[in-house]
Amino acid sequence: MARIAGVDLPREKRIDVALAYVFGIGRPLAVKILDGLKSQIDPAIRVKDLTEDQIGLLNSIISKEYKVEGELRREITAHMKRHVEIGSYRGMRHRRMLPARGQRTKTNARTRRGRRKTVGSAAKAPAKPVAAK
Repeated sequence: MARIAGVDLPREKRIDVALAYVFGIGRPLAVKILDGLKSQIDPAIRVKDLTEDQIGLLNSIISKEYKVEGELRREITAHMKRHVEIGSYRGMRHRRMLPARGQRTKTNARTRRGRRKTVGSAAKAPAKPVAAK
């Protein structure tokens, strides 16, 4: 099993698809990385068919030239914390767990807001009879 940037790549997938399993590398960047290594690694090769040298080459190129996995996650978290600390609009949206990039929230935004909580539709309690004097 190939391990690149701390991620075990799926053995049966093509290398250009499998590289997208690494956080910070999408399909276009995976193809770009492999195009730079055109003579050494064929994008159509399966992960299980990679040699140790090819895995080492991919590992070294990705670690030198790109921020991926833990380093990228830390950087994104630091950016979010900075926005929250300076009190920017984006920081307020992050603090309130709402979408920060202009999406609507009247409908949708369920990923950020969580499950729906119904408000104000509970059945009313029956009125108590007034005692006669």
